Amino acid sequence: MHSDNEKDDSKSSTFEANRPRSNEDLQDVDGARLPEMEDEGKPWYKSIGPGLITGAADDDPSGIGTYSQCGASFGYGQLWLAPFCIPLMISVQEMCGRVALVTGEGIAAVLKDHYPRWLLYGSVALLFLANSLNVYADLNVMAASAKMLFGLHLYFWLTVLVLTIGVLEIFVPYRRFAGVLKFSCLALGAYFVVPFLRGSHNDWGNIASHLVLPVWKPNLDFTLAATAFLGTTISPYLFFWQAGETVEEELATGKSDEPGRRKQRVKESEIRNLRADTVLGMITSQLVAFFIIIATAGVLYRPGHPVTINSAMDAAQALRPLGPAAVWIFSIGMIGTGFLAIPTLAGSAAYAAAEAFGWRYGLFRRFRRAPGFYLTVLAVLLVGFLLNFFTQISPIKALVYSAVVNAIVAVPLLLVLLHICNNGKILGRRTNGIWSNVFGWASFVCMGAASAFFIWAVVSGKAS
Repeated sequence: MHSDNEKDDSKSSTFEANRPRSNEDLQDVDGARLPEMEDEGKPWYKSIGPGLITGAADDDPSGIGTYSQCGASFGYGQLWLAPFCIPLMISVQEMCGRVALVTGEGIAAVLKDHYPRWLLYGSVALLFLANSLNVYADLNVMAASAKMLFGLHLYFWLTVLVLTIGVLEIFVPYRRFAGVLKFSCLALGAYFVVPFLRGSHNDWGNIASHLVLPVWKPNLDFTLAATAFLGTTISPYLFFWQAGETVEEELATGKSDEPGRRKQRVKESEIRNLRADTVLGMITSQLVAFFIIIATAGVLYRPGHPVTINSAMDAAQALRPLGPAAVWIFSIGMIGTGFLAIPTLAGSAAYAAAEAFGWRYGLFRRFRRAPGFYLTVLAVLLVGFLLNFFTQISPIKALVYSAVVNAIVAVPLLLVLLHICNNGKILGRRTNGIWSNVFGWASFVCMGAASAFFIWAVVSGKAS
């Protein structure tokens, strides 16, 4: 998906790249190195990393809540959105990864090098806003799930969750604790089982039809749900996260000495591996969305009597065919995905802020070596935590509305990303090809139209 432009791949320079490196800087990078640094000749599946991690992070509590509401309220009516979003997601996330692969920098660093300061700081501010709201919503439903299992007060669980996530992200390497927590996310596999159980009423012919033939209902609730679906699927934090993780991957594999210090020009094998990784991650993400929708539709949806999910307990009823363990399985899945997603949300904001202000950054660094980076992580967690004390919205509604906010914030950021990826001064011959632009602009148009409708609904007083 790149042009035939013959310019060399970009060699950007940031504050990080130009900073004199101390022995401690070298120790940080050496500590991040993997045993096998060269990937030449390795099969693509051994290079799986940022794309698959990003796809897993996409199925956060906000995504689960949104997809559950879609299935409970509209049955299979929005099922077509899952395959529809796959090429859009792949295009957008591949662009993010390619920017980082070619420049050795994250998106905010590229903005700082090549664009006006107002665009840089505006993008970072929008990301911080969207991520803080998303953290608030995810913490809310995680705490509600813990309360459902163990009792005690919601605020107690909120406090425990924030403290635990903060300690883990700062003092434990993300990949280490993410690897453990992924096992708790296997609870989401229950959604793959429920549609085949006796208590679920699924019409597989109807499912196949809705999967390939788009259906649109001209009413406000349907459109707002579709907007939330797009927002939770193509989310701004995923843009910055995949770029940041790609930079860390380059350091770990010895392709960079520091962010912005790539040792060699990008190889075709790296681009191929990036795309394979991204395709796998995005398909996996939407496969989870597909099964959540048909599970909730098969158990909760009744034609003519749309169900509104207001609480974690309501959402857990989608797993009712599994028997008494349904609440436990749902709660473990929600808490597990939250522990994976919230560090991603806070981390993506920290990557952007550190690049914008020229701080040392990276999850491979110790706290004292990157205090600004880690304090930004804590700031996002704190804002999300405090918002829970000033709102009265139900947990599931909070998840859905945070997804809508993501859709709105994604629109200007998509425009910025498309401009970067068509700028030969930045990406050299690795600029967008025709299909990257077709699906990239399609993402922008879809997100823009959905966001404009939602803003109109709010201004006109039609949105509740």
